[in-house]
Amino acid sequence: MKNLVMTGGSSGLGAVTLQRLRDCGEARVLLGVRGVGPEGVEAPRLDLARLDSVRGFAAEVRERLGDARIDALVLNAGVSLHSADTRTADGFETTFAVNHLAHYLLLRLLMPQLAPGAVVTLTTSATHDPAARTILPVPRHADAQLLAHPDQDPDRDTDPRKGGGRAYTTSKLCNILTARALAATAEAQEHGWRVVAYDPGPTPGTGLLRDTPAVVRAFWALLGTPLRVLVPRFNSREAAGGHLADIALGRVVPPAGELHGRVVRDKLTWPAPSELALSDDAMEALWRDSAKLVGLPD
Repeated sequence: MKNLVMTGGSSGLGAVTLQRLRDCGEARVLLGVRGVGPEGVEAPRLDLARLDSVRGFAAEVRERLGDARIDALVLNAGVSLHSADTRTADGFETTFAVNHLAHYLLLRLLMPQLAPGAVVTLTTSATHDPAARTILPVPRHADAQLLAHPDQDPDRDTDPRKGGGRAYTTSKLCNILTARALAATAEAQEHGWRVVAYDPGPTPGTGLLRDTPAVVRAFWALLGTPLRVLVPRFNSREAAGGHLADIALGRVVPPAGELHGRVVRDKLTWPAPSELALSDDAMEALWRDSAKLVGLPD
């Protein structure tokens, strides 16, 4: 029996992933949830907008598992907000805090419990990459201090919607940089951990756009129905969630030297991420500065 710890499994592609993990009959899943979890699932409370909740969740996971190790850590939850003006209880910009900082802390806290050969996935997005030419503004940098406190950034976007979009794309850049930093650690190399930055691609019908205007939400939900075939570049929740489950269960192994997976037209591919995502300087600085923000040693 494999032990898996997951965030973002209550709806959207994450719910598909969770169901696939349960259906395989070989996985015990501990799912972090803010409210009530799906029936029959172990669901310790987790609010990613509060770092004390992240610490409490990690402690409960350790208590529930006892001497057992974690075979897969699936960090899938995320938000996309209409601006970068909201702050968490810890005083950090919400999108950065939820999508990156909370998952970084959870990863660091659970690293000692990862089994040899464990799989770690962090959900990212092609929106981080200028070459993808999405409609969202691309990241300018990965400076953790400025991302946590954007009011300190002299180049901060003055348009709220543009600021919210950039906060999202930059948080997805941070997910890739964190995956690369983890894979480079001595622990990951010693224990053979498999690290994947997973991009499900545009997958309509999920709750990611719940903070957008009603007409946008309605259109997004509509494209999550069989009408999705009218826009072939969109992926199905079944494909996006299924690929993530296969990676977590070890059924899919990245090609040698690759850790960035992207679903394109329902197929899993392994493209290079953006130039900034491949910067070792940005990777090392983000890992170090994120540790300072959450009160951990480098």
